[in-house]
Amino acid sequence: MEWFPIVAGTFKLLVLGVAMFFAIKWHYDKDKEKKASMSENNETSGL
Repeated sequence: MEWFPIVAGTFKLLVLGVAMFFAIKWHYDKDKEKKASMSENNETSGL
């Protein structure tokens, strides 16, 4: 059972790494979408 902490720790780091990647990607995409819609609104309003 000496291998269990190594396997569990590796799995935990992998899962947290993937979760952090998707969290950052989600926020980045939301910000990009928001900026695009604001830019579109400015173009249509003539600013």
